[in-house]
Amino acid sequence: MRRLGSVLLVFSLAGCTALRDVFTAHPADAARAAGAVLSADTLSHLAVQVKGMPLQADALTRLANVWIDYTLFADALARDVNLQDTTLIAEATWPVISQIKWERFHDRLTANRPHLTPKQIDSAYNAGELRAFQHILLQVPPNSAPTVDAQKKTQIDGILRQVITAHGANFAALARKYSDDGTKASGGYLGIAARGKYVRQFEDAAWQLGPGEVSAVVRSPFGYHIIRRPPLAEVRDSFALGLEDAQSQRLDSIYLAGVENGRKIEVVSRAAARAREAVQNLDESIHDRDVLVTYRGGSFRVSDLARWLRALDPKIIQSMPQATDEQVGQMLRALTQRNILLEQADSAKVELTPDDWRDIHAEYDSALAIVETVLNLKPAMLHDSAATPAAREAFAMRRVNEWLAAVVNGQSRFYPMPPYFADALRAKASWSINPAGIERAVDQATAERNAAGAPAPGGVPGTPMRPAPGPAPTTTAPQRRLQ
Repeated sequence: MRRLGSVLLVFSLAGCTALRDVFTAHPADAARAAGAVLSADTLSHLAVQVKGMPLQADALTRLANVWIDYTLFADALARDVNLQDTTLIAEATWPVISQIKWERFHDRLTANRPHLTPKQIDSAYNAGELRAFQHILLQVPPNSAPTVDAQKKTQIDGILRQVITAHGANFAALARKYSDDGTKASGGYLGIAARGKYVRQFEDAAWQLGPGEVSAVVRSPFGYHIIRRPPLAEVRDSFALGLEDAQSQRLDSIYLAGVENGRKIEVVSRAAARAREAVQNLDESIHDRDVLVTYRGGSFRVSDLARWLRALDPKIIQSMPQATDEQVGQMLRALTQRNILLEQADSAKVELTPDDWRDIHAEYDSALAIVETVLNLKPAMLHDSAATPAAREAFAMRRVNEWLAAVVNGQSRFYPMPPYFADALRAKASWSINPAGIERAVDQATAERNAAGAPAPGGVPGTPMRPAPGPAPTTTAPQRRLQ
């Protein structure tokens, strides 16, 4: 190893941590965290027990990262790290804080917008560009048997007779009693909308109705509807709120267009392709500084995309491989606008209220309590069970290893570490992934599965690692160490 001294010195002076790990990592180690080691042997043994898990480097890396996240958390508890530190909470709850900050900033932008007068409300209702509707829906799934369809049709015909007999006065009560969709509680009220919002069959009937009129039975892909256009006297307040929401959305669009034009937001070439590549491994992409969007005063990078996507609906990630370049570009523009709006909120010195912080603390504490319960590891338990810091750390690690073993055996439910909390712990701790150790674990697990005559990956339906509600576990790029 002495012959490598000068090389290591060069790498050290250059700050090349990843290359340094290539030389210093032991091939028998798959991962390290807070002084603890996940051996390749242990990782391979865990992987084999996860039914249907493909024995590939990316899959075993994800499993190793789960171990890292829980090890860092257990170590923090054992060392009495202050998990109520304000900075840590802010980092761990970044999506929530960002949303609240935008709402407070939006409140400032809209504070001086005028409210609609009664005359303007009357005029908008009579113009009919925006209309309010109620409906009663009896759902009929597309694969329903003809007998089911016939039963629903008979039922909706009976409901329509009741509506006609009462001249529509009982429409809300009947909707609450019979309707199958989410408008049931509001008496079938759908809010206000311009033409083009609903499916064709619904709109063809609805837009023929005058105030107070009721449609015949309408068949749509969702089932059977009865539609009513309530008179303004019945829905004045809700119609006014809908109008103001529509006006607010129009003014918001104007404001955002001003931001886009003023900042000269431009999606770079190949941005859509780079974005699709990034979603294949968000955990590696979180460190990628490639620029996707440029704008006056800054840029939106792959790392920004990865950070935002982990806070958004997972369906967005799932839809990206099939999305067109134009759709991906629109998403990148929208996320860039969010970044700029948060910059504007900070410049305007927008602050969260004490009530906001109480809610954030409560949400944060709830997440911590879940992780502690999953591990069956709480600070008081650690101090009662071990007298010295070293003993507490050993006790905490036993709990991590016991829990992970139970998860892969299907004896315990898997719960991913909240991703932004995991990021905050990693930023303050020492940890690493060893690609050579991961590959060794892959080879050993493959040999063990083959020797046991186990079915090929995917041959067993389901997997014991069932995700609990919450975001996916965070992982990170191989060979990266944060000190």
